[in-house]
Amino acid sequence: MCIFAARNIKCKEDMSIDTYKLTSMEEPTDEVLSQLMREAAEEAAKKRTEATAQFFSQLKSDAQKIEASW
Repeated sequence: MCIFAARNIKCKEDMSIDTYKLTSMEEPTDEVLSQLMREAAEEAAKKRTEATAQFFSQLKSDAQKIEASW
């Protein structure tokens, strides 16, 4: 499917995750959107895991400081 925009004809068949820009005037293909969402979910899961590990590490450190002060 091709879209006419700003005197240029762009075809969605040419769109890939490497060429699509979020600021683009055209809608992403279902495949590109799916990949963008999958990558965002993977990044969020990774950051959640790191934040949880950091939280419990800090919690353990604080508990040891409190225990040492008794």
